Amino acid sequence: MTLSLKLWGVRGSTPTPGPSTLRYGGETTSFEIRAGGDIVLIDCGSGARNLGSELHAGPPRAFDMFFTHTHLDHICGLPFFTPAYDDRFAIKAWAGHLTDSYGLMDIICRIMSPPIFPVAANSLRAVSFANFRPGGPLERTGEIALSTVALNHPGGATGYRLEHGGKSICIITDHEHGDPEIDRAVRRFVEGADVMIYDAMFTDEEYPRFTGWGHSTWQKGVELALEAGVARPVLFHHDPRRDDDALDAIAEQAAARHPGALVGREGMVLTP
Repeated sequence: MTLSLKLWGVRGSTPTPGPSTLRYGGETTSFEIRAGGDIVLIDCGSGARNLGSELHAGPPRAFDMFFTHTHLDHICGLPFFTPAYDDRFAIKAWAGHLTDSYGLMDIICRIMSPPIFPVAANSLRAVSFANFRPGGPLERTGEIALSTVALNHPGGATGYRLEHGGKSICIITDHEHGDPEIDRAVRRFVEGADVMIYDAMFTDEEYPRFTGWGHSTWQKGVELALEAGVARPVLFHHDPRRDDDALDAIAEQAAARHPGALVGREGMVLTP
């Protein structure tokens, strides 16, 4: 039973369809992780619409959906995620960055209510909602073990490490380097991972103009991978202004520094 990861959306901030993003894709964050019969989804950006259509075409099933955080580019696909409306499915949605005073369903209700959206959140009949505190393992049924770490992002965010059969995948987005305590925790968290998705929205040259926005650079991602012994860093959360040619150039530079480095593409499947 092989652990696998599929990228259904790789953009940050906003979907970017068009001729300049055909090779890497224009959908926002959505991950599908499988091992045997177990499925874990992480984030529900615009890429989750296509993922939902594929899942809905198959047999009804139960699975978990974990959110890194609830900025719009990471939740905008949920109103269009067709299994969520079908009570033959059972979807548990989790978030680790919210305070005790409000929960994940409250956030979804904000975007799924008139006059913003015509269908109310209570129409998501297959979905139940839960909060947790990041910083340790999460108890869940299924074959994929999952642990968490707090990331540095406005409003908070959570990183995930998924493990099965001695293989590991880390999801580190949305995250800004620079907080020493959080950086040390993230380095320990990703140590020895087979695959690490990393927030590479900016370059080191661009970053000074965007300090505090909650995102990192591809150079910091490669540096972290080298320090922590990560076999395959995958650069992710591409700036919506970054076209395919610019991402090709980053891919070439990143691979020169770390032979396992890749730039994430929509539809990419990784099997560590």
